[in-house]
Amino acid sequence: CCAGLRNLLQRLSFSAKYYSKHNPPQTVCPYSKIGPKKCHILDCSKSTCTHRTAPPGSILPCRLFSCKEGTKVPYKRKQNTSVVTSDLLHKNLLKSEQKHWSDISPTYKAMTKRIKEKLEELHNMYTLNSGSPRMRFGENVYFEENGCILLAKADDGEGNAEILFSVEDLGFSDAFIQRIRISPDQRYMAISLKSENSEEATCIIMKLGNLPIVEKVIPRVFSFEWAASDVLYYTTQKNLKCQNVFMTTFTYQKHTKLVYTEQDARFFVDLYCTKDRRFLTINSNSKTTSEVWLVDCRHPFEAPALVQARTTGVIYHIEHRKDQLYILTTYGEPAEYKAILTDNYIQRINLAFSFSGKENWQLVYALEKKTKLVDFEMFSDDCIMFLKNSGHLYLNVISFVSHSVQSIKLPTWACEFELESHPEHTTSTCSFQLSSPVHPPKRFAYSFKENNLIEQAVREVPIITNCHTTRLLAKSKDETLVPITVFHNKNSKELHRRPLLVHVYGAYGIDLNMSFKEEKLMLIEEGWILAYCHVRGGGEQGLSWHRDGCQHNKLKGLHDLRACITLLHQLGFSQPKRSALAAASAGGVLAGALCNTDPALIRAVVLQAPFVDVLNTMMKTHLPLTIEEQEEWGNPLEDEKCMKYIKSYCPYQNIKPQCYPSVFVTAYENDERIPLTGILQYIQRLRKAALDHASRTSKKGNWIPNIILDVQTNGSHCDSSWEHSLNE
Repeated sequence: CCAGLRNLLQRLSFSAKYYSKHNPPQTVCPYSKIGPKKCHILDCSKSTCTHRTAPPGSILPCRLFSCKEGTKVPYKRKQNTSVVTSDLLHKNLLKSEQKHWSDISPTYKAMTKRIKEKLEELHNMYTLNSGSPRMRFGENVYFEENGCILLAKADDGEGNAEILFSVEDLGFSDAFIQRIRISPDQRYMAISLKSENSEEATCIIMKLGNLPIVEKVIPRVFSFEWAASDVLYYTTQKNLKCQNVFMTTFTYQKHTKLVYTEQDARFFVDLYCTKDRRFLTINSNSKTTSEVWLVDCRHPFEAPALVQARTTGVIYHIEHRKDQLYILTTYGEPAEYKAILTDNYIQRINLAFSFSGKENWQLVYALEKKTKLVDFEMFSDDCIMFLKNSGHLYLNVISFVSHSVQSIKLPTWACEFELESHPEHTTSTCSFQLSSPVHPPKRFAYSFKENNLIEQAVREVPIITNCHTTRLLAKSKDETLVPITVFHNKNSKELHRRPLLVHVYGAYGIDLNMSFKEEKLMLIEEGWILAYCHVRGGGEQGLSWHRDGCQHNKLKGLHDLRACITLLHQLGFSQPKRSALAAASAGGVLAGALCNTDPALIRAVVLQAPFVDVLNTMMKTHLPLTIEEQEEWGNPLEDEKCMKYIKSYCPYQNIKPQCYPSVFVTAYENDERIPLTGILQYIQRLRKAALDHASRTSKKGNWIPNIILDVQTNGSHCDSSWEHSLNE
């Protein structure tokens, strides 16, 4: 069996050498994992990818462009001179930066050694002890540890767990498990394996029993769900797009067929099963609009039925309980999420469905102003909503029995949560994990019977007691109040003399990643101050917070960032010469823009796979996701005002001779989202501008910033193993 699987996977070019050694803990990934809303991932101690839950309608929580700048021309054809020149320029720039990195990196050898040893110590102390999420089916509990999927009886404990699947035993020790789904009768298990060097995953279907065997292997799979015990629906991914849905069966007449194709390039398709497993939903989402089709899990071979045709600007998602359809939607004013109950929702006539139109939707619950819906979970008699307001996390329990709403404020230190899988909608508790950048994940459960919150100590995790959390509001240029979350050591004296690390993102309606990371705790222990600026363009205060910072409002995010850093300094949190700024992916737009407009506010900048050339990237429609991105950045090809506006803040376009902060950039050769050539050209232009400024000024002690680029040959934009993160 093992040899057969190994050969089969190798024939599918599922190259093991690119895979990370262990399943990456979500708490240490620099980026969020790609996942649709409600896509619960069973892996070690995570949350991002974190389970980071992507907000509905915002499928990918990071920069979306391919790094392919030019395509190779078929042999015997005359090559386009511009393509050849571009390729040569790219190679020369890359070679130059690699040499610069090899020359300068030994300077940091002693520091690197000390930091690595400290991070390993913290990882062993906290992350390895935090446990991994559990998935319970009746008396069976499934969980993942160290690349293995295990099965234990609920009453027996994990010591007697049975190994169902092992990546290493099957010859793929460098692969990590991204996601699993158990069939309703627990006869089959679908697993996706993923590489650090690629965003495409391979799905393996195992037939469970006394001797688990491989039933099928499907390449390039993004999401998958069981519609019935032997019927699996899945989406395929190509060029960072998911637009096709397939159905495959495993008993009797085995076959696979295409059931849905999305024609609009702005839309991305994913799958989800309602909590009671009554329906499988095919969700087609753009950044601002969505459309849902339902598959009846009692009749999985019938054609999907449309719930509500897409309406520009309206996002909606479907849940189901006790023969009633519930819709989470932005329909109506204000354009924030509301829970809707449909009126007389389904009539089953001649094997077809009909649904009441949105004009008959009945409001059940609406969010308060400036409140972010992080996630929600439907149960037989209750619905739980996880909310964020002014930086605090709340749990709202909507009772369908008493028709009441109870709001529970979660611990003040909590900044991030991960909802654990609850396959049985009749369960008596809802389990989740809470964490912060400096607090390891802790498990909690809400008891429906006792109507209270229970802290679950699965394993002894040391308590962080010496860190103080402060929440501030900075007044932006237009008087808007912008939240800031600050962490510092309680024992730190003279905070104005302490180094400060500021974090920013501000795009796609995605919150800043505030899950636990060992390096953040290390900095706190060494006296650093950490600040997280929740600027507009992100999603921390709801959908309107995102709308206020996208397209023609992008500069508001820059104004917010400037106001946040200024307030921190005014309140005595460090000073400009001791302040650094960190950003990743699309966060590089605001960080790079601040370097151009206010370089005196910060001394150093650390960027990971940054998006720094917005204008040129959005002008290239041959990149796979340019059209999809227009809802975030605008369309400079058709709108001259949009082109001028992007040019006004684009980091690459606004570099000029001045005293810049030092800049350290990490990029990835195999990054499919951020064009590497754009980063190379940005570094070259930035370094030239800094040197030009230094040559024009003859002040005594004139400071020339370090501008460094580290191009990683391994790794990709959104996934990173613990080992790879540690090396970075």
